[in-house]
Amino acid sequence: MWDIKTERVIREAEYIIAEGCTVRAAALHFDISKSTVHKDVTERLCVIDKNLFESVRRVLNKNLSERHIRGGQATKEKYLKTK
Repeated sequence: MWDIKTERVIREAEYIIAEGCTVRAAALHFDISKSTVHKDVTERLCVIDKNLFESVRRVLNKNLSERHIRGGQATKEKYLKTK
């Protein structure tokens, strides 16, 4: 049975894959909380579509491995602006 929640989960997953974005960026795009997006793509999606789940998981793992780099760049930009 397809319902609104299932459709939302699939839309979120397709957006994350297409944009290669983070959970935070997807939450902003869909105007919902990060917790909801995270629960949708890590718990609900694996029940709905296993292949889509694996694709999203690859994007999220890539983002996780690059997180420290983005944080360092943000800090660098912050201090460059204060000079």
